[in-house]
Parts: sequence; C-alpha cells; structure tokens
Amino acid sequence: MLAHSIKLALFLGVSAMPAFAQNADHIAKVQNGQSCAECNLFQADLTYKDAEKIDLSGARLRQSSLALTTFDDVNFSGANLSVSNLYGARFNRSDFRQANLQNVVAVGAYFGASNLNGADLSGANLSGADLSLAIELTQTQLNQACGDSSTRLPNGKTIPSCV
Repeated sequence: MLAHSIKLALFLGVSAMPAFAQNADHIAKVQNGQSCAECNLFQADLTYKDAEKIDLSGARLRQSSLALTTFDDVNFSGANLSVSNLYGARFNRSDFRQANLQNVVAVGAYFGASNLNGADLSGANLSGADLSLAIELTQTQLNQACGDSSTRLPNGKTIPSCV
C-alpha cells in the first residue's frame, strides 16, 4: 500500500511539472512582437527585443531577461516579472498595475509615464533607473526597493540605497 501511495505521489508531482516550464510557442509569439496575455514566459530571453502596444497582462515572466529591450505601451498588468533582468530596458507608457516586480534588477531602466499602481517592488534594484515620470508610484513601494544617487524619482520621493 505504501509503495502504491509513493508511486501515485511521484506521478502526480511529475505530471504537474510541465505547467511550470516555459512555453516555447508563447515565447516565440512575444519575440515576434505579438500579444500573449496569461502566457507562460518563464525564463524567456527577450534581450534586445522591441515591441509596442502588446498585451502581456497576467503573463508569467519570472526569471526572464528583458535587458536592453524597448517595450513601449505594453500591458504588464498583473504579470509576474519577479527575479527578472530589466537592465537598461525602456518601458515608456507601459502598464505595470499590480505587477510582481520583486527582486528585479532594473539598473538603468526607463519607466517614463508607466503606471506602477500597486506594483510590488520588494527587493528591486532600481539603481540608475529613471522613474521621474512614473504614474501612481508611492513612497511605500520605493521603501521596499533600493537605488543609488543616479536613480531619478518623482519630486518629493526617495529610495533607500542599495548596499
């Protein structure tokens, strides 16, 4: 009976694993500049990609690289970008409402006129990032992140220094 229970547990555990793996078809859509809401883009390499006016709302972009991308007017609302590399990325007029940006590295990223209402910035490295035009960015959010003397913020906002 115990052996049967162990086999069943292993089967259920292994059969659930593909749900967490990246989806190559989803990644290819985004690499070609197409919308992919609720898609599984786990660990996607989107480095140097340019896309405009696409919908990635609710997408799973955890541990992805969006380094040196230009994603203007992109809907990331509710997306999970945690632990992603956003180095030098440009997000002009993009929607990050309720997005998970925990532990992202957004060094030198530009968030011009992007909506960050309710975005989780816990542990985010925003050193050198430009958030001066960001919409709905609160001091509470910034207190959970870190930056440096070259981080640009809206008037009256501050950010803890990265150690």
